[in-house]
Amino acid sequence: MKFTLIIDQGRDEEVVATVHERTALTDEIEALVMKYAGADRILAYTENDMKMLAFSDIECITVLDGKTYAIDSRNQRYRLKQRLYELEALLPSSFIRINKSSLANENRLDRFAVTYAGSVDAVFKCGYREYVSRRCFAQIKRRFDAK
Repeated sequence: MKFTLIIDQGRDEEVVATVHERTALTDEIEALVMKYAGADRILAYTENDMKMLAFSDIECITVLDGKTYAIDSRNQRYRLKQRLYELEALLPSSFIRINKSSLANENRLDRFAVTYAGSVDAVFKCGYREYVSRRCFAQIKRRFDAK
C-alpha cells in the first residue's frame, strides 16, 4: 500500500483512495473524511424549530406523503428539505436503500423481521419498523455476505 499527501493551497481539497475492495478500513477512512469535511450533519426541521442532525443519529430516512423525513435514535421525525436521491448522494456508505422510498443506516439496524404475510421489515434500534422490498433485501443480503 502506498500513501501520498500533496499540499497545494491553490486547489480544492480532495481525498482519493484506490483500493481493491471495500473493507472496514475504507469505511473508517470514509467516515473520518466525511466528518472532517463538515459533511457529517444535515439541517432538519420540526414544527417549531430546526436543528443540525448528525448522520450517526439518523436511523432511517423515508418519504411520507411526498415529504422526506429523518427518524432519529429517539424515534422522532424531522423534516428534510432534500429529496431522497439527493440525500443518497450526500450520505455515507452506511446508508442503504431498503425500498423505493426509504434509506436505512445499517449501523442502526437492529434486525430484519419476517411478517406473518411473508414480507420482511427492517427493525431499527429505536423501535421504528420499515418495509424492505424483495429486490433491496436481495442486495442487502449480498452486501452483508461480502463482509
